[in-house]
Formats: sequence, structure tokens, C-alpha cells
Amino acid sequence: MQVSITGHHVEVTEALRAHVEDKISKLKRHFDNVVDVHVILTVEKLEQKAEATVQISGAKLYADDTQEDMYVAIDNMVDKLDRQIVKHKEKLQNHR
Repeated sequence: MQVSITGHHVEVTEALRAHVEDKISKLKRHFDNVVDVHVILTVEKLEQKAEATVQISGAKLYADDTQEDMYVAIDNMVDKLDRQIVKHKEKLQNHR
């Protein structure tokens, strides 16, 4: 799984990078075929936005979240991706 992290108007520190990689690694517990993850962290005035595109076998999933705290935005974004991956996995298993 390749994880690329970029920042718009924010410097991606080691703490942010470690937090994102720790949270994204939890996605593999539901679905093993995660190929590529691209995370974009953005700061616009008082809003902190985290968005991610996940390439898995058979689909491309997208999630974003905007909060006042970047770490909360990352957590919420990963939760959204987690739900999407579970839903995609159930689709694959039910429609044989």
C-alpha cells in the first residue's frame, strides 16, 4: 500500500505524517486489496480540511472532512473511508 501525503498551505510535519499513516493503516484490517492512498491536508483561514482518495481493487473511494482541528478532521475522514470500504467489501461478497 502506497501512502502519499501532500499539504496545501500547511507544512506536513512528522507528527501529522505519523498520525495519518497510523490511521490509514487501520483500513487494511477490513480489506487487504488497498493499492494506493493519496491524502491532501488543506488549511483555509480557520478551517482545516483532510481529504483522501483510496484506490482499491475494483473501485476508487473518496472522503473528506472539515474541522477546526486537523487531527479531528483526519480521524473523521478515515472513519468515512472505513465505512465505504466495508460497504464495498459487502457488495463484492453479496453479488457473486
